[in-house]
Amino acid sequence: MTPVTAASIAAQLEQNASRAGDDIWLTSPDTGATVSWNEARDAALAIACQLDALGLDAGASVAVASQNAIWSALCFAGITTGGYLATPLNLVAGARVLSYVIGHSKVGVILCTDDHRQMIDEAIAAVDHDVRVIRLDPDHGPDWPQGSALAPMPKAVPDADTPGLLMYTSGTTGNPKGVVLSHGNLMAAGMNVVIGHGVRRDDTAMCVLPIYHINGLCVTVMGTLMSASGLVMPYRFSARAFWAQVHDTNVSWFSAVPTLFAYLLNDETPPQINRNRLRFSRSASAPLSPDIHRRFEDRFGLPIIETMGLTETGAQILTNPMPPATRKIGSPGTAVGNEVIIGDESQAEVARGTTGEILIRGANVMTGYLHQPEETAKTITADGWLRTGDLGHMDEDGFVFVTGRIKELIIKGGENIAPREVDEVLLEHDDILEAAAFAVSCDNYGQRVEACIRCKPGRQASEGDLLDHCVAQLGKFKSPDRVHVLDDLPKGPSGKVQRLKLYDIVYGGDTG
Repeated sequence: MTPVTAASIAAQLEQNASRAGDDIWLTSPDTGATVSWNEARDAALAIACQLDALGLDAGASVAVASQNAIWSALCFAGITTGGYLATPLNLVAGARVLSYVIGHSKVGVILCTDDHRQMIDEAIAAVDHDVRVIRLDPDHGPDWPQGSALAPMPKAVPDADTPGLLMYTSGTTGNPKGVVLSHGNLMAAGMNVVIGHGVRRDDTAMCVLPIYHINGLCVTVMGTLMSASGLVMPYRFSARAFWAQVHDTNVSWFSAVPTLFAYLLNDETPPQINRNRLRFSRSASAPLSPDIHRRFEDRFGLPIIETMGLTETGAQILTNPMPPATRKIGSPGTAVGNEVIIGDESQAEVARGTTGEILIRGANVMTGYLHQPEETAKTITADGWLRTGDLGHMDEDGFVFVTGRIKELIIKGGENIAPREVDEVLLEHDDILEAAAFAVSCDNYGQRVEACIRCKPGRQASEGDLLDHCVAQLGKFKSPDRVHVLDDLPKGPSGKVQRLKLYDIVYGGDTG
């Protein structure tokens, strides 16, 4: 693997500033504001010094609750520059999950935009330690407390082994797991994007995915940081405004999820495409429908490079090659920047074409799960292989084909949803005795959530009432699209519900 060229994110910022200080890194298509590498380095140093002045412990977790914007990217850079642990808060997770995240990570400071303050206050109310909320203006930066004497430079000097990012991802237990990525992990992840897609200094990416998602953060923010190239940061994705933003800001590539490609296909806005500038798009986070893949390329004349990544690996682990090399639709590609094998139950490599678990090893693999050494040991083997929980096979050309999941996570629009979390909310309803959520394939989101329930004896519950109950507790995104009432749920010898049978019972005529 090509080595990274600096010892930390702070050092990479300094290197970019010294080599291309006046070049623009960040651009807001919403305000027209721009930030050069010199300005980004100075802003990051200032944020780090302001955090030092708050008296935080070395390496403390500092959270950000913000939509995409120039300053959400600069806050990430500043928190890591100070040697603190950047903890992006998932704004669609809901107050209940955020309370767990804030409590589990012992977040002491949250940089929060006005739009999300009510939800953050609700989450903090259930936390048993003090949390300081500092207002973040997405266009002008944090409103720091006045009167603090600032040092000229940050106290800490992070290196490659310093923890840099704490990002939570859903697990099968329902509670999210905190993935810790060091500066070295993050920089290796960014280089994997640069190498895999041939990203150049004269490129400009557009970040249409939230940077509280590993794809948005590691692919576009870290990918442009490591290549010293440009990054356009719209507040949010808009299918109607998308092509105009790409054209007007001179974008040459973007990363999206299958849901967004479907939205663009369904939008009738005439696209403005500079075909001499826009080189490629990339898809990750969920399987891309071959039909959507072909229709998008036919309509817009723009190649989609299908990839695969995990939070635990700083995003990209596999990618299809860039044109004119041969891509294989239906495969997320081959290993770039890390090793990938297909393993059996003992993690020994199996023959090509044989189905097994997809295993990853490389400098981008996380240091571990926060406060969960046993879970970390189950996930990363003694030889350094990360067990993805995904089943697949590798062909003779090294292309991996994903065929299923060992875990029961539901992946909707690139976001992991733990079925048990949905179960627990349904079980809070007075009429429900048993509940189990499961995944159903969906063209727009990759997968959607549905659930089966069994009512208490003598009780009834309407589907509409149950759906409203879930939306109130979980939010619309995680709530089931359908709730099916069964006389009983299928169970194994231990009495545990056999979740994977539910789809066949509902849609395949299986009586269980």
